[in-house]
This record gives sequence, structure tokens and C-alpha cells, in this order.
Amino acid sequence: MGACVAYRVSKAGLAGLAMTFAAAPIAAANADEEEPERSPLSMVIFGSMEAGPTKTFLAVGMKRAVGGSLTDSGFRLFVKAGGAQEQTRRHRPHGVTYKSEAQALLGYEWRIGSSFLALYAGSDAESEQRIETFGPSFIATRYGARVQADLWIVPSPGLVVQANGYLSSLNGRLWARVAPGWQLPAGFYLGPEIEAYRERDYRKYRLGLHLTGLRFLGLEWRLSGGLQKTSDRPSEYYGTLGLHWQR
Repeated sequence: MGACVAYRVSKAGLAGLAMTFAAAPIAAANADEEEPERSPLSMVIFGSMEAGPTKTFLAVGMKRAVGGSLTDSGFRLFVKAGGAQEQTRRHRPHGVTYKSEAQALLGYEWRIGSSFLALYAGSDAESEQRIETFGPSFIATRYGARVQADLWIVPSPGLVVQANGYLSSLNGRLWARVAPGWQLPAGFYLGPEIEAYRERDYRKYRLGLHLTGLRFLGLEWRLSGGLQKTSDRPSEYYGTLGLHWQR
């Protein structure tokens, strides 16, 4: 049957058929090589760990764009949960206190290029359990409201300024952190960080250095450390590790 077809078509027809069949696999290969269109970034998953001589804190959370992309201005959902283990008292017997916390916030984020400002408001909850060496344990759960602000601004190429803070009705808590950073040839940012925390009659101040924007294993990392002073303890070292994954 192939021979009959060959006799009935002209040389030009044979050339056209040959070109058609030759081009078909190339077109298919090009179609296979095309990557599917990437969906816009809509969520950031993050985690952090803080460690010191008397306290360890772990947290994990998520920031998600509501009906849009994280690269555009819009509403955001912020959810975070964490837990801590710390000494109950400075002097022996120290005792151990376990705390867990959770926040669910809704806010709006304004973006201009790589800079953004986000304002949130929502719920704040904490559970606390104190295990005493002598005497009964203490368990309490508290609920409140929280407002939070996050700022990431790029005032000039190679310079970034981070500023974060929150105010909670739980024990009148107030926290703020400011950390400018200068970009190094490796791509990440290096700079000082200043942090302050207040809760009733308790105060904590930190001064250290941070490395922000380290990329490893598909994640972006932040390392920081320095000295902290609290109202109930002498000066001591602290270290933090943070990471986030955009998807």
C-alpha cells in the first residue's frame, strides 16, 4: 500500500510529507520542554527558634494572601503557634514553666516594589503550666486581642530595614524589633538588631547582629545573636534561627 501511495504523489508532495513528519517530533519535544506557567506566590510558611541559658522557644506559622498574590497589595491571613520552656525562678529550686501560644490575625499589606507594610488585628491566646519542685503545679489559660505591624523597606539598593512590633492585651505586652541590614557580595544582609519587650513588671532588651536572606535547601534563613538583659536576671547571651518558605 505504501508503494501505491509513493507512485501517486509527486516529488514535491513527498518532500512536503517528509518535512511534516520530521517537524512533528520537534514540535512535540518543544511542547514538552515548556514549563507550566507558575502560579503567583500566595503563601509564606515560617518557623523560628530562640535559645538562651534559661529559655527555649519554638514557633511555626503562615501568612497567606486572601484572594490574590503576595506580590500585590491586599488582605492577609496570619496564623502562628508556639511553645516555650523556661525556668520559673532565678534561684534554686528553679522549677519549670511551659507556655504555649496562638494568634489568628487578619490584616492588609501595602506593597511598593520590594517594600511592604502590613497591619494586622485579631486574637491572642496563651496557656501556662508551672511545675514546682515543692508544692502544687499551676495551670492558667488567658485570652486577649492583638495588633501587629510588619515593615520591610528597601530605601536604596543594597540596604534593607526590617521593623516589627505588636501590642497585646495579655498582661499589657509590648514588643518591637528594628534591624537594618547591608547586602554583602554573597547576597545576604548583615546588620545590627535592637529588640525590646515589656510585660507588666517584666522587661527584656536585646542588642545583637543578624544575617538575613541566607538561601539553603530551597528555604530562606535568618540567624541572629547577641546580648540580652532582663529585669529579673543578669546579662546573658541569646541566639535565634528563623526560616521561611514561599509557595
